[in-house]
Amino acid sequence: MTSIRKRCWTTPRGEEKTAWLVDYRDQSGSRRFRQFARKKDAEAWITKAAWEVSKGVHTPDSQSVTVSVAADLWIGKAEAEDRERGTIEQYRQLARLHIKPLLGAERLSRLTRPRIEAFRDELLKTRSRAMAGKSVRALSSILVEAQRRGLVAQNVARDVRVIRSSRDKLKIAIPTRDELRAILDHAPADQRPMLLTAILTGLRSSELRGLRWTDVDMKGATITVAQRADKFKEIGPPKSEAGQRTIPIAPTLVQELREWKLRCPNGKLDLAFPNSQGGVQDYGHLLRRKFFPLQIAAGVCDEVIAAGQGANDEKSNPLMKARYGFHALRHAAASAWIKQRIDLKRLQVWMGHSSVQITLDTYGHLLIDSSGDAAIMAAAQADLMQ
Repeated sequence: MTSIRKRCWTTPRGEEKTAWLVDYRDQSGSRRFRQFARKKDAEAWITKAAWEVSKGVHTPDSQSVTVSVAADLWIGKAEAEDRERGTIEQYRQLARLHIKPLLGAERLSRLTRPRIEAFRDELLKTRSRAMAGKSVRALSSILVEAQRRGLVAQNVARDVRVIRSSRDKLKIAIPTRDELRAILDHAPADQRPMLLTAILTGLRSSELRGLRWTDVDMKGATITVAQRADKFKEIGPPKSEAGQRTIPIAPTLVQELREWKLRCPNGKLDLAFPNSQGGVQDYGHLLRRKFFPLQIAAGVCDEVIAAGQGANDEKSNPLMKARYGFHALRHAAASAWIKQRIDLKRLQVWMGHSSVQITLDTYGHLLIDSSGDAAIMAAAQADLMQ
């Protein structure tokens, strides 16, 4: 029998207190109690609890775990599934820095949609919109795992979203033809092959650092992406099934790679673009010691602005910063293919996107060709007005 009764008491300080106590039995027949400050909250909760008990999915407070414990279980599952080290580290950071500080002590059984929305709103006040979105999605994944384990009846975070406006979307930066030429012209002999491959194939930096010579078909003029190197320099498969792909390469690149293979450092991993010892290149070193200084030497750079004016080094020379990240070379490849009127599906495959929607979201503005707009409008006018 389920009931709600009023409970009154006097505190040691002589204060009169009132609460509403829910008395009910769970699906195993055990008697349970839950106290609320307001009667309407007790009535709302008992309706929800009765449904959960009828479905056999109710979790009493005494048997519920906290969000912090559930987060650790979620991370543990990822480790047991042998997920990539970088992925697990990202999970840990999301839990440690963004979820546990705000929700860690909350019991799963007490989470509600309004509580999750309040969590989201607090994130938006103190974190970037992108990080808030990642944190809310991570919490939803934590609750999915908790639900699988029978620790919570439902995922109340499932439909909570952080909507990103068009203002939050960074416009992709694409190097011009002259900038690419300047970068290649100034590139040292041991850097040019990798840069040219990035520009002409659109491979990600992780895919380039993990590329093996056995995956470069000189005769067939193709490169197959079969593995990648993460930020910890560990070799593994591409992050998604779509990442495994074969891309045709131009004769110029074939010749460049033929010549590079003759002087490429040898190593057990058979890497096409290794470090000087034949091992995996460190991504941070690749950027800070190679790609960024190369851009500055090539004049593909901008002046560092501090306090509204240009900054100088110790010799009073203007401080300069590289204009592009390595990913910009991937965008350059996509841009060139789009100008050649490549079909959308082929662009998706070559870029290794898991869906056409990702391709459209990233490069949709480049796919719109306005060069024939006037002719289209004139033809439409003639059709309508004649």
